[in-house]
Amino acid sequence: MEELAKEAGITVRTLRFYRERGLLPAPRREGRIAWYDHHHLARLRTIAALLERGHTLSGIADLTAAFESGRDAGEALGLVTPSEENPVHLTPEALADHFAGEVTPENLAAALDLGYLAVEGDEIIHISRRLLEASSALVRAGVPLAAVMAAGREVRVHVDAMAELFTTLLHTHALGRDPEQLRPLAKAVVDAELSLALDRRLAAEDNGS
Repeated sequence: MEELAKEAGITVRTLRFYRERGLLPAPRREGRIAWYDHHHLARLRTIAALLERGHTLSGIADLTAAFESGRDAGEALGLVTPSEENPVHLTPEALADHFAGEVTPENLAAALDLGYLAVEGDEIIHISRRLLEASSALVRAGVPLAAVMAAGREVRVHVDAMAELFTTLLHTHALGRDPEQLRPLAKAVVDAELSLALDRRLAAEDNGS
């Protein structure tokens, strides 16, 4: 404990306080010896970073509790059926690294509600590597994570409608065909239409300026 406290730049008393508040996982014990590892140090550094950004210990405790009491990953992420998306397994510290300063209890709750995240044991699972990379890039560009997720919620409404349109099209006009054949065609149409829509929007903004 003394070695961990020294490495983290805090006092043993503070470390014990974090343990009592449930902010730090219990150490591995061998007899009377308690072993802490790099995961504990990473958690302490995450706590320090959150405190520096103005978060309270109560808020950090809520965040930790949410990490450790998440829903079943398979159910929460909707991964029962095959998917092209690759889930990403993360530690709480790794998630904080992706969204520096933005992993608040409120944002975590929103991500869990959207199904972007679930918790399984000591790990966090993000539903899609592509969504993780895109959203973290938007945050690095200056877009608040809450705004990114709000946009994601709106996008989901529209893409659900498009998915229903294409599956209805297939069921109506191509009975007996493998539904998986629809996937690349639907993606091609949506990608092309979105690209054209962005062209029109950017051109309109240029003309307006």
